Amino acid sequence: MTGTEQGDTGRPPADAGALTRRWFREVWTAQGETAVDAMMCSDGHGWIEGGFVKNPAEFKAARQQLLAAFPDLAISIEDLIVDGDKVAVRWTVEATHRGGGLGVAPTGRRVAFRGMTWMEWRNGKVARGWDSWNLGGLLQELQTTGGPSED
Repeated sequence: MTGTEQGDTGRPPADAGALTRRWFREVWTAQGETAVDAMMCSDGHGWIEGGFVKNPAEFKAARQQLLAAFPDLAISIEDLIVDGDKVAVRWTVEATHRGGGLGVAPTGRRVAFRGMTWMEWRNGKVARGWDSWNLGGLLQELQTTGGPSED
C-alpha cells in the first residue's frame, strides 16, 4: 500500500513493532486507560476472547474486567513478527486470581496462560485487533476445587 492508501499524514511511518511493544508494556497496567486513549483509533475495534469490542471504551471495559480478576497481571511478549502496519504477537501472562472480574470468586491461585494477538496500526494507532487465548480453560481451572495453585 502506498502512503496515500494508509491515510498519509505527511509523517514518516511509525514502527509498528515498537508501537506494539509499547502497547503491551503500557496498556496492561493500572494506568493503562491513558495508553488506550493515546494509542487506539477512535474507530478502533477488535475481536477479543469472549466477544467483540467496537471502540476504545468497550476495549477499556473488557481490559478492566480482566485486571479486576488479576490485578497483578504481568504480560510478556515471547515473539513478535512485523509486516508493515500488521503485527503478530505471541505472549504469556502470569497473574494471581484476586478478584471476581471474570465472574469467578477470587481463588488466590497463581495462573499462567498464553495467547496470540494480531494488530493492525493506522497512523501510529491500533485500528483493528484479534486476540486468541483459552479463556474457557482458565475459567475451568479457577472453578476447580482446591487451594491456591503452586505453579
